[in-house]
Amino acid sequence: MDIGAVVIAVAGMAGTLGGAFVTQRAAERGKRRELDLVRDQERTRDDLLLRRTCYVELNRDARQFTTALNHHLHLIRDGAVEDADRQALDEAKRAHRDRYSEAQMTAPDEVLARAGAVNQALTAVYGRVKRLERSQAAGDAAGDAADAVAAAQAQTWDLLRDMRAAMRRDLGVSPDG
Repeated sequence: MDIGAVVIAVAGMAGTLGGAFVTQRAAERGKRRELDLVRDQERTRDDLLLRRTCYVELNRDARQFTTALNHHLHLIRDGAVEDADRQALDEAKRAHRDRYSEAQMTAPDEVLARAGAVNQALTAVYGRVKRLERSQAAGDAAGDAADAVAAAQAQTWDLLRDMRAAMRRDLGVSPDG
């Protein structure tokens, strides 16, 4: 057998084996890219689901806190606030605080800015409601103050609408809220 033939045979085998190796590596890279794409899609879907859940709960709890403040104001005006009413208001406040804390770790800046405005407004109204309740319990006349607190509480609904619109835009539900 001639050395040239051996070289050609070895080169042919090397080419065949090398080709199979290169094809296998290319297939592995393609599979890896496909798996990375699937993981990215799952991560995006999971992130969207997490934000959606957070937004639903934050919107619900902020609305319930707003409603609880309104109800408490009516009770103060009627002079009918009881411990159970105070507990209900405080529970609504705690639920909102917990959802807002979650949103701080989940929501993008635009949504967080709107949620922060709602949180600040609700916290301020809560403070005013509690001061009003204490002053009324002490026998101070607070008719005008009650109207001012009610007006501040009513303005929170506009902030809630703005927050909800930002959430809907972020989720892609509505381009204009």
